[in-house]
Amino acid sequence: MKKLAIGLFVVAVLIGFYAFNIYNKMVTANEGVDGQWAQVETQYQRRFDLIPNLVSSVKGAMSQEEKVFGDIAEARTRYSGAASPEEKVQAANQVESAIGRLLVIMENYPELKSLDTVQSLMVQLEGTENRVAVERKRYNDVVQSFNTMIKKVPAKLFASLFGFEERTYFASVEGAENAPTVSFE
Repeated sequence: MKKLAIGLFVVAVLIGFYAFNIYNKMVTANEGVDGQWAQVETQYQRRFDLIPNLVSSVKGAMSQEEKVFGDIAEARTRYSGAASPEEKVQAANQVESAIGRLLVIMENYPELKSLDTVQSLMVQLEGTENRVAVERKRYNDVVQSFNTMIKKVPAKLFASLFGFEERTYFASVEGAENAPTVSFE
């Protein structure tokens, strides 16, 4: 009887150590996801800081495309008011759509491309877009790692016990693969 009690105690201690270990791994992975999302937001903020300068420069050279400028301002406002990563992704996608339309407009106005300020801002925006893409990929990589961890048995049992839930991947909005169209009618 004594050996059985000692055996059960040893098994309970081992399960306890395993639970602590898996819990700590899940906390670390969850924090990694949050940290990587912060990197995505940092690049979004850089983008949002550049956009008003680009819009102002372009506005000075043309005034008939006010809708695009309004769409960009609205999307920035939506992003600022977004509470969850999912809402921020939607707002960021709205910004990307408006920027795409702005770029198409700029292609149709060669005199804009020759302005040094616009050129400089476009290069910075292009670099920022590349950084955003890299950070989104990194975010999805850490989300994949975290989600895989909490779905595997026996960690899955502990994940639900400790309240860890699957994280959402960054995904583009439907139709993002289509180039924006701009009509000058």
